[in-house]
Parts: sequence; C-alpha cells; structure tokens
Amino acid sequence: MSSTRRLTLAIVALVGLSAATLSPAAADEDPALLVGNLRKVYGLHQARAAHAKGIILAGSFTPAPEASGLTKATIFRGSAVPVTVRFSNSTGIPDIADTDGNAIPRGFAIKFGTDELDLVTHSFNGFPVATADDFGALFRAILASKSETAKPNSLDKFLAGHPAAAKFLTTQSPASVSFATITYFGVNAFAFVNDKGDRTHVRYRLVPAAGEHYLDDAAAKTKGPNYLSDEIRARVGAGPVKFDWFAQIAGAGDKLDDPSVAWPNDRRLVKLGTISVERVVEDQSRNDKAMVFMPSNVPEGIEVADPMIDFRTAAYAVSFGERQ
Repeated sequence: MSSTRRLTLAIVALVGLSAATLSPAAADEDPALLVGNLRKVYGLHQARAAHAKGIILAGSFTPAPEASGLTKATIFRGSAVPVTVRFSNSTGIPDIADTDGNAIPRGFAIKFGTDELDLVTHSFNGFPVATADDFGALFRAILASKSETAKPNSLDKFLAGHPAAAKFLTTQSPASVSFATITYFGVNAFAFVNDKGDRTHVRYRLVPAAGEHYLDDAAAKTKGPNYLSDEIRARVGAGPVKFDWFAQIAGAGDKLDDPSVAWPNDRRLVKLGTISVERVVEDQSRNDKAMVFMPSNVPEGIEVADPMIDFRTAAYAVSFGERQ
C-alpha cells in the first residue's frame, strides 16, 4: 500500500467517516452502516466492532528461503523482522467468556515491522458470505430476527439461501486448549508478484508448531472465562510460541473473489516463514486502543485480489475511529 493511501485510511479512521469512497469494490453496503449493525447486535461498547476481546503480544518473523521466489516483498528477504500480534475471540462483546461458543472462531492478527504488512486471520477456513452486501444482509437478518416470533424468521430465511453462512454458524471447532493450538486461515485472496513479474494467487494459513489441540465438553466446563489469555501468558513465559506461515496456492477454477468457498485441501502450500510469539505487551488497554490491523495494508510485491479486502479495511477504519 502506498504511503498516501495509508495516511488517507488513518485520517478517515480518526474522524470516523464511513470510508466508503476507499473501497473500489462494487458493493452497495456502507461500511459505517455495517459497523453500526454489528454494534446493535453485540451491544454499544467502546471497543472493536468485531473480535473485541483479545490479547496483544510481540515477537519476530523469520522468512523461509522459498518465499522470495513468489514475491519481491522485502520482509521475505534478509533477517528477521519484529511483529506485533493479537489473539482474539469472535463477536464485538469485550467481556465474552472464552468458553462461550459464540467466541469462536478465534482471531489471529499480525503486524510486521513498523507497518509493512498486516495479516487478519481466523480459525475457520472460510467466511460466512461471499460479498460485502451479503455480510450486511446477514446482520440485518440477525437484527430483524430478535423481534420476530414466527418461524421461519429473517435469519432462518437468510441461512436457507446462504448455505456457507449456515455452515459457518453451526460447524465451528470446539474450544481449544490454547490460542497456540489452532490453525488460522486468511480467507481472502492476494496476488504475490515476484522479481520477474510473475503473479501467484494465494490465501494464508498459519499452522501451530504445537499442533492442534481442543477441549472436550467436560474439560471446557472446568475452564474460567479468561482461560485463553491466562494460558497464553503462561505459555510464552515458558518459551516462544511458533507458527509456520504458509501460502496456499490457487489452482485452476479456484475463486479469488468469494471467501465463503474454501480452496481444496490438495492445493500446494509454500512455506513463507515462521512467526515466533515471545512476550506479552505491557499496558494492554492503551495498546489495544491504539492498534488497528488493516487487511489491505500490503507492501510492494503483494496485491489485493479479493474486492472484499478493501471493504473490510474501510469497515475497520470506521470501527477504529469510533473506539478512540
């Protein structure tokens, strides 16, 4: 992303505008209206409109040799770069219990260097809907259903016509042992451009070095409302928490503009490097308020391929401005 575009996004966020003009996607949905509906669903909190509850940590990223063949982005060349990461729960409820089923999917956002690249991922291989307009319609259906007594209500009708959303809402993984024992997915597509000008379309995947580990119902009932943040504090205190970052390479016919459709599991994975999470950041409240992860914040060598990315960035700008 150019410095001019990054500055424009920051200004829009700070003054609390809708940022609709920043999104080139052909969407009728207004980012400000979407954020407003998220707040109506989750409650009026001065926090993130989604993934409000989280914990910020710091560490480093070490690139893998094969990454530089895919992209000329400088973070994939040379020595390690610092990262700031945020693990989070789903919803815009800042005090949601970690054991609440609505707190899943978990989120994992990463900021590389001073502001070279942002990643926004979650623990489900897909998004509930294909477009920004459908995402807005989903939350309008949720709001309408709160006051509807007759069945099928507005949400039932929406889910009947959007099977990916129904799957998203009903097939999440169980509660995990740790934020460090989940695989996270970047559901939107990007284009990697290398020194030769070759373009490769990718989606991101972050695989835990500790493996995937989840709790059964009995074990989950023994956990406290903040067990995940308590656990990750203890875990990084004992040593770095590591994730391998992969690019899943698009195959023929894979959709670049529909994050609700997961690409097939047999698609090639190229290791981009390793994320090492090493310490908890001090003054969580101040840093959480000041920090925003913008999905379209990319360096030269990485380009936005899914039009929803710019819409998500615009919505995050609105949310950021409102929580200042």
